[in-house]
Amino acid sequence: MTTLDQPAARPDAADPPPAEGSRRPRRGPRSKRDKALFWFALPGTLVLLLFHYVPLLGNIIAFQNYQPYIGIMHSRWAGIDNFKVLFNGDPAFIHALINTLELTVIQVVFVFPAPLILALLLNSLVSERIKKSVQNVLYLPHFLSWVVVVAVFQQMLGNGGVLNVFFQAHEMGTWNIIGNPELFKSLLTSQVIWKDTGWGTILFLAALSRIDNDLYEAAAMDGASRLRQTWHVTLPALRGLVVLLLILRLGDALSVGFEQIVLQQNGMDANVTQVLDTYVYNNGLVAGQWGVSAAVGLIKGLVGVALVLGANKVAHLFGEEGVYRK
Repeated sequence: MTTLDQPAARPDAADPPPAEGSRRPRRGPRSKRDKALFWFALPGTLVLLLFHYVPLLGNIIAFQNYQPYIGIMHSRWAGIDNFKVLFNGDPAFIHALINTLELTVIQVVFVFPAPLILALLLNSLVSERIKKSVQNVLYLPHFLSWVVVVAVFQQMLGNGGVLNVFFQAHEMGTWNIIGNPELFKSLLTSQVIWKDTGWGTILFLAALSRIDNDLYEAAAMDGASRLRQTWHVTLPALRGLVVLLLILRLGDALSVGFEQIVLQQNGMDANVTQVLDTYVYNNGLVAGQWGVSAAVGLIKGLVGVALVLGANKVAHLFGEEGVYRK
């Protein structure tokens, strides 16, 4: 009980400091919550370790005269001889490198901005029902395998495809699109755009939905047209996401579609269709030059890491966070 001479202690009075050497209380509820999250993350972590990090140890065969029948432990050590074969000017490697770089530039210029442009067009639709219906149609090609995609293009653009049948019926001749070396890179690019552009719009549409409508209303009151609103409001809001996706794309820049190319390079000039991934496949699994193929794969991985680190550094210079902060 309290008296007039002895006032009661305030409920918000600070607790006395803990005695020296005492332990802080354990965070029981938070630990239990995090434990459940750790269990959910465990399968994905194991898959990442087993199929992405453990196989990195196999890069040692790039420095060996590797023979699969005797294994890594008994294969003869070759030092950097496998790398000398590449840098001494192997014509097949040079053609594969040039084709890979050309496809990389083409896909960065034409494929990368395609989802952004499509997302802006979809976001301009007024009717939500029409928008969702169009999105469902555009997402569908992403779930098709490259075998199906290549077959569809052959049925449409092949010598006996729908397009040439129409031209022949109207006495307009035929167009040699499938199998034409001069159109091979354009064909690959159009297939990638048709297959993955719709799926790539998901992130951009999610980012567009977070832009405050008050910004558009303020720009409209200032007399800005729809194009001006897109340039001064929409694109600045998407800049961070665009930079992040571009950096991630550069990390995988030298991988330009192994399965897609393998399905279409039969009967065509290897100097046109060969890329680094198919070079590794043809020289490793087919020709048995395991060490040389591993050396190419190792160089490609190191170049990808360098591109990511360099692009992320440039992003920091322009005030963007990039993949990770400083």
